[in-house]
Amino acid sequence: MENIPTYTLKSGIKIPKIGFGTWQLKGEEAIRAVTAALQVGYRHIDTADVYDNHSEVKQSIENSELQREDLFLTTKVWRDDLAKQDTIDAVNRFLEELDTDYIDLLLIHWPNKDIPISETLQTFNELKNEGKIKAIGVSNFTMHHLQDALKSNVVIDINQIEVHPLLNQSELKKFCDDNNIITTAYSPLAQGEALIKPLIIELADKYNVSSAQVVLNWLLSRGMVVIPKSNNKEHIKDNLNAANWQMEEADIEKINSMANESYRVVNPPFNEFDY
Repeated sequence: MENIPTYTLKSGIKIPKIGFGTWQLKGEEAIRAVTAALQVGYRHIDTADVYDNHSEVKQSIENSELQREDLFLTTKVWRDDLAKQDTIDAVNRFLEELDTDYIDLLLIHWPNKDIPISETLQTFNELKNEGKIKAIGVSNFTMHHLQDALKSNVVIDINQIEVHPLLNQSELKKFCDDNNIITTAYSPLAQGEALIKPLIIELADKYNVSSAQVVLNWLLSRGMVVIPKSNNKEHIKDNLNAANWQMEEADIEKINSMANESYRVVNPPFNEFDY
């Protein structure tokens, strides 16, 4: 991963700043997209049990002929599987499906108020001590979820949340920063909605880059990991180049000021965003 800019997690391992998201990618489309991503230089693949594409990710890695130690794999335990034995069974299955001895980063995909966060995190920690996972994280956690999680005294490296120019998440991001938790931005392009905003188009012209690169560079400038998804090889390659230039601070602030905190792309009925 020497050519990909990284952050160092509290656990001591390095996470590539740009990863490849795989939500809604399945079958041959998933294999083509992930294989293309690995070919153009991505080394961080983000998947999840509920995406039902572990086998496609495995096949893509085999296609790439890359060494396992050169890759960073993130996957997630679904909210129904957060009780201890369910989590252990799920992770053992993930290892088999991905054909790997370890997962670099394991996330709680969504909080579940019916299962104590501390129980799940302690199980994650046991799996970490066994060498089955390298780092522990959460996803879709609010500040209050994180406060509960931090009481477990388990090292939490990542909170993966929806962030884009229409959902700034500045307060939650600051809480994560204050607790040395890195924020990963999913749906960073707001499923295309962010790309058609006049300011984003204006800045793309100014820097002679795509609108997608403007948004991704803005997120990287704020110290986040980004995991854009695409099934178009040119877009996949273009997104990776977002780390290769620097946006002026004044332009970062302009994008900061356009956010509407209520615009969410991902808002399932079981969310606990009000917690």
